[in-house]
Amino acid sequence: MSETFGQRLSAALDLHGALCVGIDPHAALLSAWGLDATAEGAREFGLRTVEAAAGRVGVVKPQVAFYERYGSRGFAALEDVMSAARAAGLLVIADAKRGDIGTTMEGYAHAWLEPGSPLEADAVTLSPYMGADSLRDTLSLAIHNGKGAFVLTATSNPEARPVQSAIVDDTLAVGDHEHVAARVAHDVNEANIGAPGALGPVGVVVGATVERAAFGLTDVALAGMPILAPGFGAQGAEPADLVRLFGYVAKGVVANESRSILAVGPDRLATRIDQRAALYRESSHG
Repeated sequence: MSETFGQRLSAALDLHGALCVGIDPHAALLSAWGLDATAEGAREFGLRTVEAAAGRVGVVKPQVAFYERYGSRGFAALEDVMSAARAAGLLVIADAKRGDIGTTMEGYAHAWLEPGSPLEADAVTLSPYMGADSLRDTLSLAIHNGKGAFVLTATSNPEARPVQSAIVDDTLAVGDHEHVAARVAHDVNEANIGAPGALGPVGVVVGATVERAAFGLTDVALAGMPILAPGFGAQGAEPADLVRLFGYVAKGVVANESRSILAVGPDRLATRIDQRAALYRESSHG
């Protein structure tokens, strides 16, 4: 593959804007859409969302848990949804939050980032809390295959803050007060060294509702990395906040919205996506 994930993502953001549509078929939404809480219901939900998103945004993010709950049939449904999304020209971020060591992590990497795999995605979310170095081989595989990854760094759930904003106290710390989140960003950004384009293939997850300074995530710390930002829409952040929240690195932000879009139902979904996508484009050019 000639282009890196970072280059493809940058092109998608330039063309469509920052909005990423989450595909979250939890039971309440399935019911509201008139669908059964089954693998087939989740499949139909995902395919309808893909159809509405295609051509309107550049990125979708299926939440793996809402398919995994249905076992093998759920994974088969997820395969269909991701395949349809990629065929429609959408970049697919599999929100799987995988993280482990050794051959176990190798198995996850091949499942989500291997071309031709049934669960092939363009990028996957990863957890670094077995140590960021445990992801090194996975990130190398992603880059080799033209794929990407988003590593959990400062997530939008408040209970994560005591861990992610804690101060690192070892000989590798950068400065006197390096936070865990900043260390994660620094460590995984090493995988982007030498990558072409404005964005590397390896990014971070930074919630739109967190105070970046409390985690040491300055513009300098995040420069060159794509940023997957949950917290927009139903969680409180708005498109108009994008540049204020992310400053110099706002051009690399993938702003995920799920409930705020999906809750309108299938009949109004395409219109809602158009409306929200336009707001992000206006914000980035305002």
